[in-house]
Amino acid sequence: MGRHIAVLFHESDREHADFYAVSRLIPVWEEDGHRVTRLFGIRDFVPADLAFVHVDLSDVPEAYLDFAGRYPAAVNGRVRSIRKRTYSPYLLAQGDAWAGPVIVKSDRNFGGFPESLRQIPRLDGLGTRAYFNSPLDYRVFDRLEDVPEAFFQSPDFIVQRFLPEVEDGLFHVHTYSFLGDWGDCLRLASEQPVVKAETKVASGPARVDPRVEALRRELGFDYGKVDYLYHQGELVVLDFNKTIGSRGGGRQSNPHTAGTRLARARGLYALFPD
Repeated sequence: MGRHIAVLFHESDREHADFYAVSRLIPVWEEDGHRVTRLFGIRDFVPADLAFVHVDLSDVPEAYLDFAGRYPAAVNGRVRSIRKRTYSPYLLAQGDAWAGPVIVKSDRNFGGFPESLRQIPRLDGLGTRAYFNSPLDYRVFDRLEDVPEAFFQSPDFIVQRFLPEVEDGLFHVHTYSFLGDWGDCLRLASEQPVVKAETKVASGPARVDPRVEALRRELGFDYGKVDYLYHQGELVVLDFNKTIGSRGGGRQSNPHTAGTRLARARGLYALFPD
């Protein structure tokens, strides 16, 4: 018997919903006999078996989580914040005793662009325009002393130890995507210190670190992506994302891509209430 899935977007996402990976999964659920309702905002409650919380903000408004809590089950219903301060142990303050290189990032996800897009004020209250357009704009400095003072004064930024995974002259990052009981991990290589799909020069399958799997479950993530690496053998968690973007404008004919999408979509079924 088919289930009813309510995908809960932010109220401002009507024009952006198709740019997310979750929109590539909805046709699979529908073809499997399930009903899917897209909700934009929390004004109208539509009964369903499961709510899929897909609010593209670093801090999910409490009202959205309360709304999702009215459903028998909620994907990412416990994830309140993905700001980097909530999980990074490598933060630096001005004057700390750290002699290695450092990196300056936005505290909010994806450079703070999702908040800027929705005209949400910066954390320092200085307008709504994000300083970084994307993670590709994050800045690496050779020394902590080289970081401009403004980055320490604003809550919009974090300063971290720069702990790269370097092999054969390339920077590497593991990216682990998951939904329910499905997961897939890739290792990306780049000539650039910020390793993303846009900068990769090579990639290949990798085994997910069981500590990362345990951490994402501990933090309440049912769906999303986590980037991590190994610096001199030490596990370093870089970033959590709960609203993955999609590069495709629809279904793709590539058999591997289609198979991965099918498996990812069906990972949701492990989260259906009994």
